[in-house]
Amino acid sequence: MKALAIAATGMNAQQLNVEVIANNIANINTTGFKRARAEFTDLLYQAERLAGVENRGGQDAVPEGAHLGLGVRTTAIRSLHLQGGLTSTGNRLDLALNGRGWFQVTGPDGDTLYTRAGAFNTNGNGQIVTPDGYAVQPAITVPDNTTDIVVNRSGQVFVRVDGQTDLQELGQLSLANFANESGLLPLGNNLYSQTTASGDAVTGVAGDPGFAEIQQGYLENSNVDAVKEITELISAQRAYEMNSKVIQAADTMAGVVSQGLR
Repeated sequence: MKALAIAATGMNAQQLNVEVIANNIANINTTGFKRARAEFTDLLYQAERLAGVENRGGQDAVPEGAHLGLGVRTTAIRSLHLQGGLTSTGNRLDLALNGRGWFQVTGPDGDTLYTRAGAFNTNGNGQIVTPDGYAVQPAITVPDNTTDIVVNRSGQVFVRVDGQTDLQELGQLSLANFANESGLLPLGNNLYSQTTASGDAVTGVAGDPGFAEIQQGYLENSNVDAVKEITELISAQRAYEMNSKVIQAADTMAGVVSQGLR
């Protein structure tokens, strides 16, 4: 009975849907996290009767056919790269992006990775790094005798060193944009890498047209909406239960047939 297999695909789809929602809720307090959405498409259709074929008299075409769908499958888990809210931290090396763009960092293999989580710090050499120790690009080293750090909205980094009143410029942070942000590959630890689907990175200066502004002393929150996630969780649960009811009904119908043949 096809209903068993069709409903099973529905249960698998809703199980994945719940897993995506669970990951969103788990990362509700993760800095710079972007919520994901499972997307589905219907499977192949089995033609029981084709539309447009001649009727039994051979004079007119039948107006519509009979096509039976064979279930559902997952097509994508899409990350929704929408702006998250900004939270003031007061930390001079906490940087938030307000708009489109990505910070660039040097990965463990020397490749360039991308992040929206701007909770930066300095390592033992004074270089600005991520919490996992990956250096921010372009590399900027803060002197040991620094008393204050200022990062303006365009990404210029200034410091005030002990014994001086004037600010000293250390460098310029650049941002990266992508034609298709949903095509970026999530690596965990708030890091992404570019793929063929995302396109090559287009670098620029913060505040330029199409690029975010940098807000010093702020962090970007996760864009997960708890109320929306709970609503979608309930919907997914109900859909899973309905598919399980279809399996129970199909099993009962098959049992009636098997008992009638005995």
